[in-house]
Amino acid sequence: MPIARLITTLTLLIVNSLALAQVGANNGVLNPNLAENAELTALDGVTDAVAEAIIAARPIPSNVELDSVIGDALSDDEKSALRHKLFLPVDLNAASEDELKLVAGINRKMVHEFEEYRPYNSIEQFQREIGKYVDEDEVARYEQYVFVPMDLNSASSEAFASIPGMSGKMVREFEEYRPYSSMEQFRREMGKYVDENEVARLERYVYID
Repeated sequence: MPIARLITTLTLLIVNSLALAQVGANNGVLNPNLAENAELTALDGVTDAVAEAIIAARPIPSNVELDSVIGDALSDDEKSALRHKLFLPVDLNAASEDELKLVAGINRKMVHEFEEYRPYNSIEQFQREIGKYVDEDEVARYEQYVFVPMDLNSASSEAFASIPGMSGKMVREFEEYRPYSSMEQFRREMGKYVDENEVARLERYVYID
């Protein structure tokens, strides 16, 4: 293979690997599946009982479900305010309209724009497309609430490391069992290292092409 073509091929492989996945950069939004009791109760409106209910419900699969767990303990306005500080990142390619509507500070137009550019291949694409409608600061704010799912067989170590609560050890285990042939295999292999709740929590962020 000519050198120029080899360099181009390798470059594309690297770019594709990095682009396959990310969780948006977080500047202080707590993840309901990871936050400590003390972190939860420090939030406005979150009592000990609410914090205990959230922890007992883990892994919480969606923000719709989180609303259900909180129940009538908070008003709709209080829940809306809470989402600025407590939110489960949503899959940009699969989140329902109802789920996207829960992104803090989003309006109907931006829900439409989030859906308009599916499928997303990377957070960089999200930044670029949504940056057509809002400024850089607002894109960065939205980014805290979203992720692009990553292919278990091709995502980079850096991409895996962006998963909330991911350890270096689990990054290595994710890569150790490649190629994965099914999600059942992923659950079985990761189940050697963490319990089924943690496997379910991690599974939200990955897929097999």
